[in-house]
Amino acid sequence: MKVDTGKIRESEKLDWEKLESQLRSFMELPDSEMAVAQFHGGHANLSYEICFGDRCYVLRRPPFGKIAPGAHDMKREYKVLSKLNEYYPMAPKAYYFCDDESIIGAPFVIMERRYGIVVRYKVPEVFEGMKDVEQRLTDALIDAHAALHQVDYKKAELEDLGRVEGFLERQIRGWMKRWQLLTGMTNDRLSSVFKALLETIPDSDHFSIIHNDFKFDNCQFEHGQPDKVSSVFDWDMSTLGDPLFDFASSLAYWPDEKLQGYNLPIMLHGNFPDKNYLKERYFDITGFDASSFKWYECLAYAKTAVIASQLFKRFKKGDSQDQRMQKFEAITEVFIYQSESYMKDI
Repeated sequence: MKVDTGKIRESEKLDWEKLESQLRSFMELPDSEMAVAQFHGGHANLSYEICFGDRCYVLRRPPFGKIAPGAHDMKREYKVLSKLNEYYPMAPKAYYFCDDESIIGAPFVIMERRYGIVVRYKVPEVFEGMKDVEQRLTDALIDAHAALHQVDYKKAELEDLGRVEGFLERQIRGWMKRWQLLTGMTNDRLSSVFKALLETIPDSDHFSIIHNDFKFDNCQFEHGQPDKVSSVFDWDMSTLGDPLFDFASSLAYWPDEKLQGYNLPIMLHGNFPDKNYLKERYFDITGFDASSFKWYECLAYAKTAVIASQLFKRFKKGDSQDQRMQKFEAITEVFIYQSESYMKDI
């Protein structure tokens, strides 16, 4: 039963005739009429279900409006998903990439359609009542993330996915530039955090494939199976880099005792383990050095503040009609506060 798709938002409809013609030209498809629906869970990239009879795929494309440099990279997503599945079965297979923007207005990728349960802000109804379900879901999430960071990217033929030398410095400078382009400010609070991060970069000696947005709502569980992530989505920001940066970015969305009193709509609600539990499990599995992890958490909150600001700006400009995005102005301020708080602990 399909419970994860709905009607297509009026402002996000595509040229379905052109799309069908393009797909039939490059893919072997049934003669059945094409049917479409939309996945409504995400905040940025647009995802659609494309079905021909009982054969279904997922189409992913960037959001409408001006795109930040390097963001929403469908070619990158295709590159990763066309190779990674053999070494990391939780990654869906990608079948086709199109960079002809005359088809639907942007590059897009066609990938495997998978079915299952996505955890968004609380335990889904199908898992309610199961013993220790929050911890079981959390364990599965951490295990899946740690497993990605242990994939041999050279065997997967993805060694050209990114440049590992100078990775952390490039991340800081890149997110600071995005922030300054968004706001026009160079001496504000968040710019000061980025500048302090540049002066305190830790030694980094382990590199892996990183997802860059690994969290519950980019994962999928099978019905009745809270102990294992079956699929991981949203690979357009994946690259080679420092796995601790990737893990810290995921923790930025996790409930934090420093955020008590803030009712953030993007945070989990429920009896989930605290951050210390997640860190202990992750570092036990990977064996990585955790001594500089506060620094990574500071950078992760600063990065997430920029992302939240980008989402709000898209809504304010009218590039998105998704009403959830109007809350991201306040969310940006909270993440700036968090980055400042963690900087004090470094």
